Parts: sequence; C-alpha cells; structure tokens
Amino acid sequence: MRIALAQLNPTVGDLGGNAKRAVDAHARARAAGADVIVFSELFLNGYPPEDLVLKPAFQDATRAELERLAAACAEGPAVLIGTIWRDAGKVFNAVALLDRGRIEAVTFKSELPNYGVFDEKRVFAVGPMPGPLNVRGVRLGVAICEDIWAAEVVETLAETGAEIIVSPNGSPFDWPKPDSRINVAVARVTESGLPLVYVNQVGGQDELVFDGASFVLNADRSLAVQLPAWREAVVVTDWNRTESGWRCVSGESAKVAEGPAAAYHACVLGLRDYVTKNGFPGVVLGLSGGIDSALVAAIAVDALGPERVHAVMLPSKFTSDDSLLDAADCTKRLGIRYDKISIEPAVAGFTWGLKDLFAGTNADITEENLQSRVRGTMLMAISNKFGGLVVTTGNKSEMSVGYATLYGDMNGGFNPIKDLYKTEVYALARWRNANVAEGGLGPRGDVIPQRILTKAPTAELRANQTDQDSLPPYDELDDILRSLVENELPLAAVIARGHAAETVKKVERLLYLAEYKRRQAAPGVKISARNFGRDRRYPITNRFREDIASSASPLDKTKSAAFSSTYRKDED
Repeated sequence: MRIALAQLNPTVGDLGGNAKRAVDAHARARAAGADVIVFSELFLNGYPPEDLVLKPAFQDATRAELERLAAACAEGPAVLIGTIWRDAGKVFNAVALLDRGRIEAVTFKSELPNYGVFDEKRVFAVGPMPGPLNVRGVRLGVAICEDIWAAEVVETLAETGAEIIVSPNGSPFDWPKPDSRINVAVARVTESGLPLVYVNQVGGQDELVFDGASFVLNADRSLAVQLPAWREAVVVTDWNRTESGWRCVSGESAKVAEGPAAAYHACVLGLRDYVTKNGFPGVVLGLSGGIDSALVAAIAVDALGPERVHAVMLPSKFTSDDSLLDAADCTKRLGIRYDKISIEPAVAGFTWGLKDLFAGTNADITEENLQSRVRGTMLMAISNKFGGLVVTTGNKSEMSVGYATLYGDMNGGFNPIKDLYKTEVYALARWRNANVAEGGLGPRGDVIPQRILTKAPTAELRANQTDQDSLPPYDELDDILRSLVENELPLAAVIARGHAAETVKKVERLLYLAEYKRRQAAPGVKISARNFGRDRRYPITNRFREDIASSASPLDKTKSAAFSSTYRKDED
C-alpha cells in the first residue's frame, strides 16, 4: 500500500482555494501511485475556523465544495480530508473519505479540546466513538488530532479491527510541542500495537502558527518517516503487510529544528502568512536602533523579501547618534527602504497645544509617552497612505509589565515577537546572524549589527535612560515572568528560585496592572506554551494579590524545582 501525506498550508474560509490545493496534491499522489492521500484536520475549511463554523451559509458552502472535490478526485487515490460536517442540526469536526467520485464515509472527532487556544466544545458536537474505514481493502482507523491525546479512541479503533492509525492534525507550534506530539504518538502505538500516520498542517493563522513536521511511527515505535517542519510537502510512503501487521518502509528523515531556530521560523512563517493571506502589499515598522525592532526587521525581510519592508527612524532630541548609526547600518545590511523623520516638530506642536492646561506642572512620563504616541501616529499615517501593515516590535517582557504605550509603540496590526521574552529576542537575533532561515528571503551574515546586540537597551524617551533604571536585569525579570505566567508558581516558590521578595511582588503587581493594555495589543505569533490572549485570560478588574507568607507548600517547592526552563515607557 502507498499512503501519501499532504502537509499543506490552508487558508481559513477559502473553500475553493483549499480544494484546489487538495486537487493539486491528489494529482501528485496519483502520479506517484498512491492508494490514499491524507490531509490535515479541517483542511477544506482551514483551521481553526472558530465561530465561522456556526454560520449556516458556511456549512452549506462546505458541503457543496466537498462534493465538487469528490468528483474532481474520482480517478486515482482515495482521499481522507478534514472538513466540518452538519448532520441532524449538529456540526461535527470530521474527516470525509472520498473515493471514486463520491463521499463514501465520514468519521467524527470524539475528543474536543477545550483548553489553552482550543475551545472546540463551543462550536462542535462530540462525535461517537469511531470505527475503522475500509480504504482499498485496508482498515484505517482515523483519530482526529485530540483523539490521540487520550487513549480511548485509539483503543476502540484497535478493538474494532483497525490495521493502521491515521491521525489528521491541526496542532499549533509552541516550544515544547514537538516532543509532546512524539511522546503521545508513541504511547498510542505502544498501547494499540498499531503503526501511526501523523499528518499536521503548516502555516500561520492569526496568532497560531503550525509547523507541520508530520511523521510515521511503526508498530515497534521506530520513526519510519519524518517530514520537514515549516514548509509544505507531499510525501508518498510505502507499506508492506507482514505477519505482524502493516509496516512502513523507512523513507524521508528530515531534521526538525529546535530552540531558537524553531522559534525564528515560527515568527517568519506567522508574519508571512498574516501579511499575505490578508492581502497587505508589505509592512512598515519604526526602527529605533535597538534589538527588538532590528529583529523584527530581519524577520520581515526573511518573510516577505526586502522590497516589501519599509523601515522608518523617528528620532527625537533624546535619540543618540549611536541609535541613528545602528538603525541605518541595519537597514543597509538588510537592503530595505529607510526613511528618517524627526518627531520634534509634532511633539512641539502637542506641547504648545497643552501648555496652558499643563501650566505649573513638571515634565514627567506624560511627555515621554507623547513622543511614543507621535511616532505611532506617523507610522499609521504612512500605513494609510501606502497600504503597508504596521508591525509592532514590543516583546513579551514589555507586554508583561506594561512598559509599552497605548496608541504609541503599541500601534499596529501584527507583532511577530509578541510572545518572546527579551532574553529570547537576543537569542533569536544571535541565531539569525549565524544562520539563514529555510525559505528565508533575506541575506546571509550579520544582518543585526553587533553593537545593537551589546549595548544597553533603552527607550530614549529622556536623557541617559536605560531599561534597567526601573526594571531588574532581563535575565532576572524573564525568569520571574516565566514563573508567574507560564508556570503559575506561587510567589514563595518564585522567591525560592533566588529572587528578592520585593522584586517579585513588584513584577506581580505590574503584571496584573498591565492586563488592560494587553487586551488592546496587536495579535502576534504564539511561541510559548502560554501566550497572552488565547492561553492566559485574566480579568482586567482584579483585586486579588497573593500573600507570600501563605503561598508556600511542599507541592509548590516540587513544582519550582521542576521548572527551568522592557522599555520604560508607560506606567499608566
């Protein structure tokens, strides 16, 4: 038997476009002699379709497109494709078997995830326990994504005669996810004694990014095939029936990047698809001469090409000569358009307009934020005039503690580094200087000047300012934030990691207070296991504050031991 794995990049709502991609992949599989081609979860609709699923017109259009697709793939391999399916007033997350021009069978997802970024119970009905589908004389047990994260579905499929487990997935990337997937798949193979085909989608959808990295495990848990991450692939796998069951012949074995390399590819793909799928001609960003905007510029060039990236330096009287030189140097290395526009006339105009109301007061953070808001307004004006999407450049450390200015540097439509802590920003910048992203459109070499990597970070909103005037060093800050955000450690457990109690309490306070800003932030690529917005959802109005003395417990200490692993702009 020959099973084709279609690791492709669908677009949510583009039924005709997704169907065309399926027809093209089917033609390739047919030419290679495949018996069946497997697509990812909800491929026809794009994943995740969220509340679009509830729209009757979308349900009707999906069914019509599915029937056209069945007719278009009448000759050649059978098709297993993810789709929504309406039946008796309920909508299911389903996989349809298309063969010989017809919809031969449909099987439903039973385990609906309702945690983190997933809320499928809002839009889908729970499917019944599935049985295997007979595909060209072989009984394939289809377990859709979350169905393999619990044992019951695969156990049922094995008990009802499945010979091979096929798992179409829409599994978004985060730091620990690749290892988790393999571990879960190995567990299901071990329990069932059956080989498993895992097909994941690739591409960006709003804040989520899907890395692909599809694979095949044999019944002895050996990795027979590993598809690449971060790019599309249609791969045909060869199978032989043995005395002990079906076995996949060893095939492609791509190396899957980890750590900063994986995160960088996620940022590139997430930005590329957000810009391209939403029809923007390119991006515009404010380039400050600092590390965050330099990394975003490099990501944008790798994602879109230098001709689609426009950098603007918006200096004030506090902007240093080093910042001007570093920004210009970075744009030259990347080969992108660079303009310099002073914000001083606009700042002076606002200052003059407010002089009577502000009479008798001292200059403070108000005047600092005014500079950021002038910059944000100018960037939005450039976007309005020329059509480029404004990308913001704030990192997760900043957004955690609120060191970002509403309607200022937070202006924009997307932020590729939103879920990267400051220390991770540095790690990705160093990685990019030493490497080129696969499929990246930027140049080789040190695209980020070394001085940007070594100088002290500063917002330059007042004289002689650095981030560490009001924040702990980023190594310390980021460890506290990971403890509080990703791991929800009690304060006593965070302090036990070697942090001063007053520092931990200050960071906790800032984290709570900044929730209202994060609700208004641009979407950005999800990298961590717990990003702001889709994963971590805290109330804005919230008076709870943890008492350190009552927060410690033996469990907390164990959890703490197991755990290892911005600009001062606005305090209002």
